[in-house]
Amino acid sequence: MSTATLEPSRNPLRHDAQVIGLVGLAHGVSHFYHLLLAPLFPWIKAEFGLSYAELGLLMTVFFAVSAVVQTASGFVVDRFGARPVLFGGLACLGASALLLSASSGYAALLLGAGVAGLGNGVFHPADFTLLNKHVSQPRLGHAFSVHGISGNLGWAAAPVFLVTIANLASWRVALAAASLVAFAVLAVLLVLRHVLDPRELSDAVGRPAAKAPKAAGGSLLGFLRLPQVWVCWAFFLLTTFSAAGIQSFAPTALTQLYGIPFTLATASYTIYMLCSAGGMVVGGFAASRTSNHDRLIAVSFTLSGLMAVLVGLNVAPGLLVPVLLGVIGFGAGTAGPSRDLLVRAAAPAGATGRVYGVVYSGLDIGLASGPLFFGALMDAHLPNWVFFMIGAFQLASIFTAVTVGNGNRSRRSAAAAV
Repeated sequence: MSTATLEPSRNPLRHDAQVIGLVGLAHGVSHFYHLLLAPLFPWIKAEFGLSYAELGLLMTVFFAVSAVVQTASGFVVDRFGARPVLFGGLACLGASALLLSASSGYAALLLGAGVAGLGNGVFHPADFTLLNKHVSQPRLGHAFSVHGISGNLGWAAAPVFLVTIANLASWRVALAAASLVAFAVLAVLLVLRHVLDPRELSDAVGRPAAKAPKAAGGSLLGFLRLPQVWVCWAFFLLTTFSAAGIQSFAPTALTQLYGIPFTLATASYTIYMLCSAGGMVVGGFAASRTSNHDRLIAVSFTLSGLMAVLVGLNVAPGLLVPVLLGVIGFGAGTAGPSRDLLVRAAAPAGATGRVYGVVYSGLDIGLASGPLFFGALMDAHLPNWVFFMIGAFQLASIFTAVTVGNGNRSRRSAAAAV
């Protein structure tokens, strides 16, 4: 047998690039809407006379609804396909911004936040199902890398976009403009919907995809009995819980801990985000060259976790803080593509959407609950413990990744033996 027959063939590069680009564009909108309300809180608080607790509840509603919908949407994706679900999610996001822009009171704001969570909840099951089915296996690492980077870009763009328009016009105009972002991307996907046409699927070796077998013994919920699904869920909960601490309180904690100017502390967080994006690029190449993704995750999170503990120890000069935050971000970013490929390998055939839906609900739960935990540490005047716990959660996530990786290797060995 020639070596050529041993190598998986690939879809045309243009096809894979189009799929990756469209899915990444949609994912960027999802993350943009994560920060739809937070940058506008000063204006909303002043107009409606809300407390910080009431403002925080808006974010809790968003992520709580998203977590529930994310679990359920995986079943819908497996039943009806990922493309219509993704289109529906974008439409809900655009509608939520319009509802929020016309809000006349707190109840309307809660409703708008709930609709935004409804739209946000569909993205990970739909996105990863589309990528897994339409992108050649050798390029999946790069696909997941772009997917993660697009999310970071969405986070970075939202505050600048919303605050600029709110300053020039009003917070209501800013939200109306945000709705145009979602509807514009939806229009692009509708025009290019043939790229994501399920009738043109190809499997990892470039052949027309066969109908997937029933998962987990033919049971719709059978995949929930698989331990690796819940270990993956725990992995996402731990890593996102840690990330929520950095996103919510890193600049404030750094200012209290090191006595550095808030501008430098904020710049450190920006460096964290930039290095995280760079790590995702490196992680995409690294993930494409190994099947042992848990080991790559272990190295990455060991690096970032230990750096977080070092920041909490307050033994480094304040001017070195941006470098340490950059290393934390690089390690977390490098693990991103391998994380998504680890879940892909753990998903049984025919249950990809359902597995991604359940597993990624841990992400929303971490984003919803993490700020509460780290906020309590800040209220207790323990900024160093913010970084100790960020490092602890990252290091703890290594054990869950290795557990899933060992299980994946055992299943591969058993399949090879058969």
